[in-house]
Amino acid sequence: MNGGPLALFRWPSALERRIAIRYLRGRRSRRGASLSTIISIGGVTVGVMALIVVLGVMNGLRNDLRDRILIASPHLRVLTYGAGLRVDDWKDAIAIIRQDSDVVAAAPEVISQTVITKGADYAEAVNVLGFDSDTGTRSVTSLPSSIVKGDLSFTTTVDSVDGAILLGERLASRINASTGDVITLIPPTAAKVNRALGVATPRFWRFEVTGMFNTGMFQYDNQFVVMSLKTAQRFTGLGDAVSSIAVRVKNPDEAPAVGHRLEEALRYPYRALDWQAQNSSLFSALQLEKLAMGLIIFFIMIVAAFNIVGSLTMVVTDKTREIGILRAMGLTAPAIGRVFLLQGAVIGAIGTAVGLALGLTISYIVDSSGIVRIDPSIYFIDHLPVRTQASDVVIVVVASVLIAVAATIYPSRAAAGLTPVEAIRHE
Repeated sequence: MNGGPLALFRWPSALERRIAIRYLRGRRSRRGASLSTIISIGGVTVGVMALIVVLGVMNGLRNDLRDRILIASPHLRVLTYGAGLRVDDWKDAIAIIRQDSDVVAAAPEVISQTVITKGADYAEAVNVLGFDSDTGTRSVTSLPSSIVKGDLSFTTTVDSVDGAILLGERLASRINASTGDVITLIPPTAAKVNRALGVATPRFWRFEVTGMFNTGMFQYDNQFVVMSLKTAQRFTGLGDAVSSIAVRVKNPDEAPAVGHRLEEALRYPYRALDWQAQNSSLFSALQLEKLAMGLIIFFIMIVAAFNIVGSLTMVVTDKTREIGILRAMGLTAPAIGRVFLLQGAVIGAIGTAVGLALGLTISYIVDSSGIVRIDPSIYFIDHLPVRTQASDVVIVVVASVLIAVAATIYPSRAAAGLTPVEAIRHE
């Protein structure tokens, strides 16, 4: 090839562009693209569309799970070591935590487990979350924005109850409870021995349901009971202590670094547990699944590339005599190569553009309509979310075009290597 291998990648002339478009159409009688060109474009389109949708789904699952987890869970929890898992001097610890520049808010909380019943034979294990809405907890989590009935005042309207609680809508539906009902909780503290009977008998606490919340996260709506901090302290037997300190930071992704700083500032026996560490297995599995699905769909694009190679190789074989005539008329070998290279670039560009448009459209429809329903008891969410990231789109588009262009190198060099005499004599 005259001009060296780089001559193949020079910008094609007007004549080379006209010949390339002519070969994309196939026979002279066809006004549109040839069947082989349409099939090649379709292969690239399917690969790009599938990759855009799959990456969007994996990003949507991760982002939606993160957002829903952080509705009732803070970015950081500051706890202590030991079997009791209680924080006695939490007021001093909060003062130190709030001095960190990345901390937005911090508040005490009580976390425990108990058994709930409405007075029937059926009982259910639930998680208890106690916090004080007057200490900045409203800014630590977005749980208050998920309340669909009642509020966080925890004001009772029924006499002879131990306090007020809020239930997740799914939990309330399962135990057939509504606002105004009185339900029973069994505290996690050790049962007292009845001297008359000689056996341990637990104390039953009666609470009025004053509100409900719906976070969209199955785990919270199905298992959580919310009460005031003081009520939770009495219920769990912690006294003035709390279970942990909830912390909200400016950037959730920086929570591990902020937690490390807080551990150094508070020193032993304090420790920090960020939201990523609490759900590390879940997000690691999602990241691995995204990589695996991306590779699988990427192979579809490789198959499309082989389709382009086969299609252009057939064109070279079919147009061998025409190539010989063009060479005899003065068209150089690099120019012949650029004709076929341009065909591959056009196939890749059109296929990528159509695939990108279809992928973004399908992603938008699936995400906005919630048409794909999934089991919330397994995946924590009730529909398939799709979040398309600009970085993923750029990578897919660039990779698709490069693969399509790379697939044309072999047939382009084969066409450029034909000598005029051999090409004209070809049968």
